[in-house]
Amino acid sequence: MENEIQESGTPEIPPAGPAIPDATDPTRAPRRRGRGRTTLLIAAALVLGALAGTVTGYAVQYHRPPTALPPLAQQKPDAPKALAPNDATTAKSINANRWHKADGDLTELLIEAPAGAKVEAEGYDTLDSFATSFEESGDALRTNVQDGFRRLATRVWTQGDVLVEVRLVQFRDFTGADLYQVSQASYMSEKKYAGNDGVAVPGVPAELGHVWIYSEAHTEPGYMPVREARAIVRRGDIVLDIYYFDKRGRAISEGDVLDLAKRQLERL
Repeated sequence: MENEIQESGTPEIPPAGPAIPDATDPTRAPRRRGRGRTTLLIAAALVLGALAGTVTGYAVQYHRPPTALPPLAQQKPDAPKALAPNDATTAKSINANRWHKADGDLTELLIEAPAGAKVEAEGYDTLDSFATSFEESGDALRTNVQDGFRRLATRVWTQGDVLVEVRLVQFRDFTGADLYQVSQASYMSEKKYAGNDGVAVPGVPAELGHVWIYSEAHTEPGYMPVREARAIVRRGDIVLDIYYFDKRGRAISEGDVLDLAKRQLERL
């Protein structure tokens, strides 16, 4: 037997592991039972208490007499008298209190041509026709549709060698109008266009409108040089876009263009 033990060698010792606590050790802390159940009972009691308090509050308030409201500062506020609809009823007459003048006939808000000027065109223009006035007509058409183009009212007149086109471009919300105004103003300072930063319209935040007098005349072989100016101003969901040309290439007065922009803004 002794020889057999020596031949088998040293017996393999298992690796050490975590000590297994002795259940009979008096120093071992006893395991606590029932703590989770007590917590649930307390939470349920709190929820029931809050619910009972809310129900009691509603019950007390329900049985109290209503508190009288203070009298109106204006006892009889002005309001259109309600009328039964008839053949003359329009959306404007039904929603008179919510109607904004920009929701009516937009052409009526265009400034009048000056005395002695010849009106060349006026009225509404289609989106297709409007898009053709851009260098990239296809992109302009797609962009204006995405931005919520609503309608365009325009008036064009000539007075001597001066040609003026006033556009009111309306969108379905302020966002579309803002995108149009910002995108059009973004390239005006380039040399190909005005070549300068322009001037802000008095009474209008600079980020909402500018007037540009082109630094150089536009020239083409066989034609007289043409001077240009432009005003772009946003008012709500409408962008005022004015083009001003002098067909003889004479200097354009900044004050004349600013005056046009201010008068058109007053109409809006």
